[in-house]
Order: sequence, then C-alpha cells, then structure tokens
Amino acid sequence: MEPKNSGIKTLGIKLPDELHAQFTLVAQLDGLSLADALRRAVEEYVARKRAEGDFAARAAAALEEIEREAAARRDAIQALFGSDAPAGTEAKTTPRRKSGGQS
Repeated sequence: MEPKNSGIKTLGIKLPDELHAQFTLVAQLDGLSLADALRRAVEEYVARKRAEGDFAARAAAALEEIEREAAARRDAIQALFGSDAPAGTEAKTTPRRKSGGQS
C-alpha cells in the first residue's frame, strides 16, 4: 500500500505578523487558501530562478559536486571491502547535500 501523501512534502514557515497579515489578505482577495497561495509563490520563485542567466551553470556545478562526493564514498566503501564489496553497494550509496550555505 502506498503512503497517503506520497510525493507531497509539508513545509512550515515562520512569517512576521505584518507579512502574514498581508499574505492572508492577498490570498483572500485572490480567492485562494494560504496553502494554494504559498504553492503559487513557490512555483513563481522556482520559475524566476530557472530564468536567471547563471542558474543552469550553478546547478551543473552542484551536480558535479554531488557526483564527486558519491565517487569518494564509493571509493571509501571499495577500499573498506576491497574486491569483497557487498553486491549492490555502489547503487545504494547516495550523496548528501551539504547543510547551510544557499537555500
């Protein structure tokens, strides 16, 4: 059985009172729930970032870093186990995003 909210993430945000009041009013005037207004705002933010001139280059650099980290982890596991590395180990290693920095 598939989880009820498969493919959906919950996001909790903190807003200053004044911004929350404005956001609530704007959403109401547009006939939207806060959740729908927030989803639209996030979609617009993502679209705007995608359109930035250097965004694709920054994304490519992030992907290269992820691949370097995955290769280093694979090498570490192979060094641990030598030629006796568990079957499927390479496929099971997943890179982790660095915390902090840009969000």
